[in-house]
Amino acid sequence: MTIEAPETKIVDSYRVACDGGEGALGHPRVYLQIPEDTGWVECPYCDCKYIHKDFEGKAN
Repeated sequence: MTIEAPETKIVDSYRVACDGGEGALGHPRVYLQIPEDTGWVECPYCDCKYIHKDFEGKAN
């Protein structure tokens, strides 16, 4: 059984909202703050990784 890799999104804001993106199959909307020192944050529900555009290619 294989597991899909979590989605990665490049964003231009340090504050993002995530709801799973699947309508009724998603999760409650959460607001996440991207730390300015690391440039990325992961959603605690769906593991989607949000990377600020200034850190694209630099974030682990």
